[in-house]
Amino acid sequence: MRCVFVKIKRFLLSLLGLRDKLRIGILISGRGSNMEAIIRGCREGKIYGKVVIVISDNPNARGLEIAKSYGIRAIYIYPGKYKTKLEEKQEWKYVKVLKKYCVDIVVMAGFMRIIKDPLLRSFKNKIINIHPSLLPKYPGLETHRRVLEAGEKEHGCTVHFANEIIDGGKIIMQAKVRVLPNDTPESLSRKVLEKEHQILVKTLSLIAEGKISYETLSSPIVYEVNEKIL
Repeated sequence: MRCVFVKIKRFLLSLLGLRDKLRIGILISGRGSNMEAIIRGCREGKIYGKVVIVISDNPNARGLEIAKSYGIRAIYIYPGKYKTKLEEKQEWKYVKVLKKYCVDIVVMAGFMRIIKDPLLRSFKNKIINIHPSLLPKYPGLETHRRVLEAGEKEHGCTVHFANEIIDGGKIIMQAKVRVLPNDTPESLSRKVLEKEHQILVKTLSLIAEGKISYETLSSPIVYEVNEKIL
């Protein structure tokens, strides 16, 4: 019933030449700092959208309580028996909830599970992920340690559309940070996380304004070291 009202509202707005707010669903596994950046971005008017549902695969995720503190519906859904991916029948439960809340875009904000056909088919080209490296370099885990061990001079983060390849979808936006001689995995993580918050908000802002979609994106937007994002 909720989606019927959303569709009616959007039809009426379209008659006036207006656009409804982007309805955002967020998947989390932990502390929810990227999630909170998105919520604040919506509240502060940086994103013409609203977070309508937060789902976690971890019942103890701190992000669940943070979302609730903002008055946002936040729930745990059992991920299934696997450690690194969603069990298919459980993944369909994620789909059901996201559809119930009429979600336009799904954000994997520190969601530590591999998603498969149920979500990818149901929200084709409507799922974005944040990854702490300059993809295609360093997909997977422990990116900060690997960057330091490789002697890289630059590091950063990437927002990309999710597909069946882990960290392999079309890149939307990247932001770079400089790697200093005294950097540690922890110090790099802090620098990169700040940029993650910024490019997630910027990406969702552009999507909400209709300036970016999977179909229209021709090349990634890249912010160099110290370049202003927001």
